[in-house]
Amino acid sequence: MKHRRARAKGSPVVEKASEQALIERAKEDPAAFGILYERYVDKIYNYVYYRTGSRHDAEDLTARTFYQALANIGRYEQRGMPFSAWLYRIAHNLVANWHRDRSRRKLIPLDELAMASQDEDNPEPLAEAEEERKALLEAIRHLPPERQQLLILKFVEGMPNAEIGRIMGRSEGAIKSLYYRTLIALREDLEERGFHYRVKEKDERG
Repeated sequence: MKHRRARAKGSPVVEKASEQALIERAKEDPAAFGILYERYVDKIYNYVYYRTGSRHDAEDLTARTFYQALANIGRYEQRGMPFSAWLYRIAHNLVANWHRDRSRRKLIPLDELAMASQDEDNPEPLAEAEEERKALLEAIRHLPPERQQLLILKFVEGMPNAEIGRIMGRSEGAIKSLYYRTLIALREDLEERGFHYRVKEKDERG
């Protein structure tokens, strides 16, 4: 479920002020909250889906995320945490409870993301890429939940380290360090499987 809506980008300052005004309206007007829902529902759904691997549970947890947000929006104050980060924090807590309640292994269904364009006329490179993809997925699935979450926010949602830090309750520096350690762990796992990847010394995406 990926609904990418094209929209014109205005000034970040104007957009931030506009969203803050919308949030204040939403504390009194459910219709204003509906606008916030439409703005973030796809992102929250994708995040939850990649954490659970279940479309049914992702839909349920996404609905519960926005139900909790609506119930508590009257107490929301920005204070360095954007509304989007607040939503992700709610979703993260619900997913964590979901896993604890079911004692399920945390898997990231990255298969759909890894299915890039394929050249059917040249099957040998395709077979090699498929083998590498499976090895990478298996290595990711052996990571601790926190590191899986980091990879989702960084590579699926395309977030910068500062925003990831706000969601995960860590400093930007701590996120950079965790990201690098995660890549090292992935590399070591893959090398044990006979694959070799070079890890960048610095995270350039910030």
